[in-house]
Amino acid sequence: MSAPQKKYDTKALWEKDRDHNIHPWTDFASFKEEGSLVMSHSDGAYVFDSDGNRFMDGIGGLWCVNIGYGNDEMAEAIADQVRQIPYYSTFNHLTTPPAATLAAKLAELTPGSLNHVFFGTGGSMANDTAIRIIHFYFNRLGQPNKKKIIARTDGYHGSTYLAMSMTGVTFDHQGFDLVPDLVHHIPAPNTYRRPEGMSEAAFCDQTVSDLENKILELGPENVACFIAEPIMGAGGVIVPPAGYHRRTREVCDKYDVLYISDEVVTGFGRLGHFFASEAVFDFVPDVITCAKGISSGYLPLSATILSEKIYDVISVPQAKGAMFTHGFTYSGHPVVCAAGVKNIEIMERDDICGHVRDVGSYFESQLRMLADYPIVGDVRGSHFMMCIENVADKISKELFAPEVEIGNRISRHCQQRGLIVRPIAHLNVMSPPLILDRGQIDEMVGILRTSIEATMDELVRENLWSG
Repeated sequence: MSAPQKKYDTKALWEKDRDHNIHPWTDFASFKEEGSLVMSHSDGAYVFDSDGNRFMDGIGGLWCVNIGYGNDEMAEAIADQVRQIPYYSTFNHLTTPPAATLAAKLAELTPGSLNHVFFGTGGSMANDTAIRIIHFYFNRLGQPNKKKIIARTDGYHGSTYLAMSMTGVTFDHQGFDLVPDLVHHIPAPNTYRRPEGMSEAAFCDQTVSDLENKILELGPENVACFIAEPIMGAGGVIVPPAGYHRRTREVCDKYDVLYISDEVVTGFGRLGHFFASEAVFDFVPDVITCAKGISSGYLPLSATILSEKIYDVISVPQAKGAMFTHGFTYSGHPVVCAAGVKNIEIMERDDICGHVRDVGSYFESQLRMLADYPIVGDVRGSHFMMCIENVADKISKELFAPEVEIGNRISRHCQQRGLIVRPIAHLNVMSPPLILDRGQIDEMVGILRTSIEATMDELVRENLWSG
């Protein structure tokens, strides 16, 4: 159970935050007036603001609070490790028990020969690390020209300079620079938006060809890797057509291009397995990157997990006295790794992946009933990773004008009724804690239903939609 809620001076906190705290993805057009909702307390699948209002957390913090909030076992594991040794460097052949234990456990859970783990503190760092190591790998093989990266439009891989260059969500690039001529994007495998009359199988053929054609355009001798989320997260919860990942993996093998599976969101149970690449999508990548659910968001942790093929090359000494000069102060942080070990222990003991496989299908089926509404064009996703795409016209799939802010409207109505969902332009995304039961799913879907109805009424009143 969570600790008792403290009393806060909401107004003072609101002002301090507004005046001094720069938030990710801030809308400065409204932030200085509206400020932030102060979340101060949590329990299970619910969060509370500093005035005591309760909200079901439909987004799991940010795709990450998989075991739910206020877990006493997790709190004790973190506290115990702080008492043992709160920090020590893993540079220069030093380690701690949690770092060694977690690395071995991740090697056990990952498919194929992905047996070597590099720790960081977030998904952006995990993906940056993957690229730096892959470039080093090809340098060691005497192929220094193999540097280019292929990613996908609407793929999301992080917010550091390199990770954002790989990210294909153009909205996120506004006003910022990208690494020039390093990353090249191919179209997203968005089945809902495929050409009219095209079968899913034919669309899969087209999207796989997009990858092969891009490799040939750039020259296989210049392409280092392809990075892809098993299901695309922040770009719209895009589920690829059947066979897509296995076939793109085959294309990569054909041209000696390494495959990075970005499981920052899909890892640690969100699709009912610790890792989705092989268990759900029938392929084994060269690298898996993960974060978020690896510690259920209790502490910042990420991992870049490498195959034996890569490790066997990068672990050969370059020259006398030379080192593998990549790493961070907090790589393998003992308290954070202890949280990762405990998180996996809880998930295995309580069979949270099995729970997701069971209850996730109910979540999907209940959400898909919302497709009856005229503004709901698509309900997609898998298990505890779902999305509603809102449209102005279901037949043409035409979107509402951006100024309508349809996703924000629905999200606002949900919040007024005690549910947090994530608005992304015309989308609403759900990624709740993996402990939700059927009753809580009914609660969530019921609030979404009344919020969509309220939004439609609002649009008609404001002459923004004819109904």
